[in-house]
Amino acid sequence: MSSFNAYLFFDGTAAQAMPFYKSVLGGKLDVMTFAQMPGAEQQKMSAATAARVMHAMLTFEGGQLMASDTMEGQPHEGMKGFSLTLNKDTAAEAEEVFAALADGGQVTMPIAPTFWAERFGMCTDRFGTPWMVNGGMQAHG
Repeated sequence: MSSFNAYLFFDGTAAQAMPFYKSVLGGKLDVMTFAQMPGAEQQKMSAATAARVMHAMLTFEGGQLMASDTMEGQPHEGMKGFSLTLNKDTAAEAEEVFAALADGGQVTMPIAPTFWAERFGMCTDRFGTPWMVNGGMQAHG
């Protein structure tokens, strides 16, 4: 079976972002820091690098979201040129998820009815991840 998943890169905030996404999306979260990776004890890394997330995986109904932090001192240009898209069954579910993702972030398009969904909205969450949320998709034929 094939699958397609998103992998996000953070600049030292993956340890806060991934539990936040779990609180919004539900599911099971596994996180490994650089200090926890095999062979870490032989590596010469700063305490700041050791605390960064080497790999995180959130498995939830409908998908997986993976992430890590960049290496300490590595340039991080932020997240741009894409949006993560969630399709919820109902308008109410979309509004709830949108409100949670937008809290502390920036709404770029308020959630509202559209011709393709009962609700659609766009925001960038407090960690810099852009989202599009649909709910109650309209039947077209």
